[in-house]
Amino acid sequence: MDLQYGHPFKGRKLDDLKAFLHSMGLDYDERIDFTVIGTDDDGAIIACASLDQNICKCIAVSDDHQGEGITATLITELRKEAFARNADHLFLFTKPMNRAQFTDMAFFPIGQTTDVLLMESKRNCARDYARSLKEDAPAAANGQPGRIGAIVMNANPFTAGHRYLVETAAKECELVHVFVVSEDKSYFSFAERWKRVTEGVADIPNVRVHETKQYMISSVTFPTYFIKDKARIEDVRCRLDLAVFADVFAKEMGITVRYVGTEPNDKVTALYNEIMKEYLPGKGIEVREIPRLTDENGEVISASRIRKQLQEAAEASK
Repeated sequence: MDLQYGHPFKGRKLDDLKAFLHSMGLDYDERIDFTVIGTDDDGAIIACASLDQNICKCIAVSDDHQGEGITATLITELRKEAFARNADHLFLFTKPMNRAQFTDMAFFPIGQTTDVLLMESKRNCARDYARSLKEDAPAAANGQPGRIGAIVMNANPFTAGHRYLVETAAKECELVHVFVVSEDKSYFSFAERWKRVTEGVADIPNVRVHETKQYMISSVTFPTYFIKDKARIEDVRCRLDLAVFADVFAKEMGITVRYVGTEPNDKVTALYNEIMKEYLPGKGIEVREIPRLTDENGEVISASRIRKQLQEAAEASK
C-alpha cells in the first residue's frame, strides 16, 4: 500500500477521496485540513483517514482490505501529523461497534450513545478535568446536602438574560457551575465571552465559571459525517453532548440540576431543550427550564437580537 498526503487534498484527488468515502457510506467533512490515503498497485484508494485540527475523522478501509492492520497504519500517520503541530491530545468519534478496535490503538471512551462513540487519546482526561472542578456545596438551610446546579452557555454575548438565569440558579442551589463554551466559532471570541461572563457574575458568591474545553457543545461532540439519516443529525448531536455532560461532568462534580432558558425563537436550541428534558432525568439530573427575561416592551432579551443589531449597525456605518 502506498501512502499519499493532502493538506488537504484538492481537485481530482479530492473528488476521488469523496467518491471513496461515499462508497463506504460516509460523507467528506469540509473542515478537514489533513488527509492520508492508502492506494493499491493500480493507484485506487483503498483507505483514508483525516484530521480536523486535533479531531480524527473520515477513517475508512475498503472491505477487501479489512484485517490487514491498515487502520492502525493510518492512525499512526495522523499522530505524526498531530505531533508536528504540537497537538498531543486527539479526539475521535466513531460507531460504538468500533470501540474495541480503537481502544487497541490507545483511544479511550468519553461518551457514547446508540449512534456515536466519542474517544480521546489520553486516558481519563475528560474525567480528570471534571474532577479538578469538583467542589463540595455548603449544606442547605434545612441541614440537607446542598444542591449543585449547572448552566452551559455560549454567551454570545453575555446578556441580562444570562445574568437572570445565573441569579435564579444561584438562589435555588448552594453551588452553581457555569460552563462557557470554549470553541472559538462565535461572533464574539472566547476571550471576550469569558471576560464578560466572569465579570458579569463575579458578585454572586456561590457561582463558579469554567471553560467547557472541547467536551461540551463543540465540534468534537457534534458528529455528522457518518450519520446516514441527515434528518436525525441534531438529535444525535444533542444526545452525545448530553451523555458527556451527564456521565462525566455531572457524575464527577455532583451536579443534580441543569438550568436552561426557554427558547421561543431558535429551533435547534428548542430541540436541545426538549431532548434534555427527556434525557437528563433518567440520569438523575433535574432540568429547570426558566422563562426568558423580557425587556420593557415585552420582547425576549436575546443574544441573537443583540448580534443582529450590531451587524446592522456595522453595515450602516460602511
